[in-house]
Amino acid sequence: MPGAVIVHHHNRYKTYPGDVTGFVFYSCLVASVGGCIFGYDIGMAASLTSTESFLLLFFPDIYQQQKDQVITNQYCKFDSQELSLFGSSLFLSAATASLFASPMARAFGRKWTLFYAAVAYITGACMGGIATTFAVLITGRLLLGVGVGLCIHASPLYLSEMAPAQQRGMLNILFQLMITIGILSASLTNYWTSRFLGGWGWRVGLAMGAVPGSVIALGSLAIPDTPISLLSRGETELARATLSQIRGIGPDDVRQEFDDLAAACEESKAVANPWWELLFTGKYKPQLTFALGVPFFQQLTGINVIMFYAPVLFKTVGFRNDASLMSSVITGLVNVFSTFVAVVTADKVGRRALFLQGGTQMIISQILVGTFIGLQFGLSGTGAISEQYAMCIVLFVCVYVAGFAWSWGPMGWLIPSEVYPLAVRSQAQSITVAVNMCFTAFIGQVFLTLLCHLRFGLFYFFGAWLLLMTILIAVLLPETKCVPLEEVSHVFRKHWFWRKYVIDTSADARGAEMRKRIALEMS
Repeated sequence: MPGAVIVHHHNRYKTYPGDVTGFVFYSCLVASVGGCIFGYDIGMAASLTSTESFLLLFFPDIYQQQKDQVITNQYCKFDSQELSLFGSSLFLSAATASLFASPMARAFGRKWTLFYAAVAYITGACMGGIATTFAVLITGRLLLGVGVGLCIHASPLYLSEMAPAQQRGMLNILFQLMITIGILSASLTNYWTSRFLGGWGWRVGLAMGAVPGSVIALGSLAIPDTPISLLSRGETELARATLSQIRGIGPDDVRQEFDDLAAACEESKAVANPWWELLFTGKYKPQLTFALGVPFFQQLTGINVIMFYAPVLFKTVGFRNDASLMSSVITGLVNVFSTFVAVVTADKVGRRALFLQGGTQMIISQILVGTFIGLQFGLSGTGAISEQYAMCIVLFVCVYVAGFAWSWGPMGWLIPSEVYPLAVRSQAQSITVAVNMCFTAFIGQVFLTLLCHLRFGLFYFFGAWLLLMTILIAVLLPETKCVPLEEVSHVFRKHWFWRKYVIDTSADARGAEMRKRIALEMS
């Protein structure tokens, strides 16, 4: 039937209506703005830590050190652990908030978790914009982190649970698309406000974070919660009506899908302690592997190094101040438009193909960027870079960003959000967000030190990690495109590697095991 997905399940096939209605697209678009606030802060923080008026007000000692220091080694510029810690404070706050996001999402639903996240983020943005003391500034930054942590927990879950199976990839990738739009918006804002007389433009940039926050706050009031979330909180009739509304068909036509969701919810309610089940029973080894591994490896692609420090990186390789900001705008544009490739192809070519192709492209780009920088600066870090080499570096940075934008960027959020069983989905998403934020903070903290010591070899370092993770994806990741969420666990049962570790607790599996045991006893 048109617009439906057919899935093999327990020796039978099921079909779900699968057209994306305007209401579903609107709801997912609102929820995906949660990615925008994350991306906006990544781009904004890069500018803050190199803005003289900001440093003079809040970090006068560092400002004076930069003025007094004569730097000849291009690899060791702008190395301040205190500034790096300021940038990382948001991600540490987000990691902490993500652990509280799981009980919030279970108790109040995905929708209201998004609303509370937006309120925290708006408050933090306003405090940052008006801050005159470091205490106000850091409080605002920690509130920004709370908003980011709650948003990136609830938003991917909302998108995966709201979308029809065969368009889940496309709609979930809206989250990554919004991250790229947030980064680009911050780069454009930085370029604009850097021209403000008096050096107060950074206040405008910080305060403008309240704009996407307000979109989430107001939009979340106009969208429904997901049917799965409603069912898990006992709102059965509202869940049935919502499922009918978002699929655009009558209640009778969604009966099969609703019954499967209801059965999955009942099974999840039988789990008394989801954290224990997830972490210690061994039932969810494949899912836990991806909950930990995907966000860990996503940060080791080196993307946040490129996006977070793009102005610093381009200034290091010889661009003037305005030119370096403009170059980061260019990479931001590449990031946005390349993400559309994933939006269009994720549900056609599949997750694995994008991972493998994008990973290969990123490996080659990292090696070439490292080689070009090494040829110009060598191990000493001294010398000047020619215009031709600078253009080559920008080109391959853009090729690298494009590869990330249709592979590890969107897939890094999509895969974890769709492989978790309902019983532990919220808890596993908390783990994913916490790991992602902690390693974002860690990489941000150590990047400048690594650059100073590894020199151009830092790009080879990230290239080696990319090679390893691409091999692991090829070996361990099963294809999950077009598979309904409640069916994903069966994909792991069929995988050549994971089937050895999957514990099937379903009624059919228990019945089959019992019949097998009886047959053996009778023989």
